[in-house]
Amino acid sequence: MTLAIAHLGPPGTYAEQATIFYVNWLRQSTGIEGILSPYPSIAQSLQAVAQDDVQLAVVPVENSIEGSVTMTMDALWQLDSLQIQLALVMPIAHMLISCATSLDEIKTVYSHPQALAQCQGWLGQFLPTVQLIPSNSTTEALEKLEHDLTIATISSSRAAQLYNLPILASGINDYPENCTRFWVVSHGKTAVAHQISSTSASHTSLAFSLPANAPGSLVKTLQIFAQLGINLSRIESRPTKRSLGDYLFFIDIEADTTDVKTQSALAELTTHTEIVKIFGSYSVLSIS
Repeated sequence: MTLAIAHLGPPGTYAEQATIFYVNWLRQSTGIEGILSPYPSIAQSLQAVAQDDVQLAVVPVENSIEGSVTMTMDALWQLDSLQIQLALVMPIAHMLISCATSLDEIKTVYSHPQALAQCQGWLGQFLPTVQLIPSNSTTEALEKLEHDLTIATISSSRAAQLYNLPILASGINDYPENCTRFWVVSHGKTAVAHQISSTSASHTSLAFSLPANAPGSLVKTLQIFAQLGINLSRIESRPTKRSLGDYLFFIDIEADTTDVKTQSALAELTTHTEIVKIFGSYSVLSIS
């Protein structure tokens, strides 16, 4: 069996790097092969799974410096039937790639908004007057570099090798322990999801909306997990986009949905919420 796996492109992105790791892991663990399918955006990668154009997508969800990748969270809420099969945690080391001979020549820096934010301290110190331009990915602007010596992009050392471009500065992320968590997402209704699903899940991700913005509404939902001794490893709010001050809440719990306590908690959660969406139980792999 061969699976098409969507990821943020063009080639050389961190998402592609995480996908390559997953393809190798999948082959060793199950014998299933994977073919990489780059897409212009994270949302389009997930839409491709929902529409059965591909079987899986590897998408970033959280960075240790800049927090959640909101595009992933919003798309997961909006697209029904998507299920998380695995989490991948990958160290991120940013490089300043440019054909300029010195930092003094650079006037513009391109990269994905997350990468720009993860290097804002370094940029403020060494390139305080340059224009920062967000792009769809860390590799989208690489093709511009050979034609303009005044621009640079923040990307990976692998991207520099792939495009045969020089690295002007290495390890420019503001914190050395920078890492990003990716989710491997499938269409929940397909047989493929069953074949690749984790047998020993350590985490479950879900989201819910509340019926009313009333005192204690959120506390009541969180107490359910506290009383059953289920730890929350993440909680995040996102606007419902219906009205100002109306929020969705995304949480990760350190438990599997097959656990009796988890099932009890989720059953009670439905009595205090408007909508609950369970995105799946999964294990976490670290990429060295």
